[in-house]
Amino acid sequence: MGKRGWIIYNGNLYTKKFAEQIEWLRETAETFDFEIDVLANNQLLVAIEEGETRILTKKTDPDFVFFWDKDLFLARQLEVQGLRLFNSAKAIEICDDKALTYQQLANHGIRMPKTIIAPKIFVSLEDDSHLDQVIETLGFPMVIKEAFGSFGEQVYLMENEQQLRQKVKELQHKPHLYQEYIASSYGRDVRLNVVGDQVVAAMLRKSEQDFRANVTAGGKMFRYQPSEREQELAVRCSQLVGADFAGVDLLFGENDEPILCEINSNAHFKNIYDCTGVDITQDMMAFIKESID
Repeated sequence: MGKRGWIIYNGNLYTKKFAEQIEWLRETAETFDFEIDVLANNQLLVAIEEGETRILTKKTDPDFVFFWDKDLFLARQLEVQGLRLFNSAKAIEICDDKALTYQQLANHGIRMPKTIIAPKIFVSLEDDSHLDQVIETLGFPMVIKEAFGSFGEQVYLMENEQQLRQKVKELQHKPHLYQEYIASSYGRDVRLNVVGDQVVAAMLRKSEQDFRANVTAGGKMFRYQPSEREQELAVRCSQLVGADFAGVDLLFGENDEPILCEINSNAHFKNIYDCTGVDITQDMMAFIKESID
C-alpha cells in the first residue's frame, strides 16, 4: 500500500485556476503511488478544549501533507500533531510576509533592494513624519509593497512625494514596506522554481508597459536558462527561509547581476509549464517520496 497524503487548499479561494492545479497535484501524486485526500482548510478546524489543541474533524493522520494554503493556525496544529508538511508552517509564514522575508534573508550576503519596513499603525495614520527619512534614504522613484500580496497586485511605483504620502494614507494600517527602485530591471524579472536544492525550471517575464513583470500585470513569458550565479542565489534563498519548494523571483542589476525580489512558498505551476513544458509537480512529488521513504 502506498503512502497516504493530504493536499490542503483554501476553501474560500477555489476558483477554476486553483481547482485545476489542485487536481493536477492529485493526479501527479497518484502516479507516485500516493493515496491522496484533497481537503479544504475549512474542513479542518483547529479547536482548543480543556487547554489542549486538536482538529475537530476526525481523520486518520496521513504520512505527509502538501500544504497549498497559508492558513498558519492549521499548519502549525498539524505540525504539533507530528505531521510532515511540505512546506512547513514557518517557511509559509516567512514567504507570505514580504517584510519578514527580507529580515530573514538579511545578514546572509543576499543582494536585495534597499528596504525600509513601515512602522506599525494600529488604526489610522496620524503621523507620517517617518516618510521624511524614507525619502532621504531611497529617493524617487521608489516602490511600495504591501507585506501581504500576490501576483504583483499590491506593488506600487511612487514617482514623487505627493504620490507617496497619498498612497501611505490610503494604506493606513496595512503592513507595507518601502523599497529601492531597480531601474535596470524595469518590466523584467526571472522566476526560478526550486525543489530541494535544485532549480528545476525557470522563465523570464517581460512587460513593455509596466515596471512589474508579472504575467497577471500584462507580462509575457519566455524560456530562460539561468546562470550558475542565479541558480545558486535562488537555492540559497529557498534554504534560508526553510522551504522545500519555492518560486524565487530575481531582478536584474545594472550589470545583470541577480538581485532577490521575493520568494513564493505556494508558487503556481501552470504558467511555468505553459512556458517551459516542465511539470514541476513531478519534481515536488518525487522530492516528497524521497523525503518520507
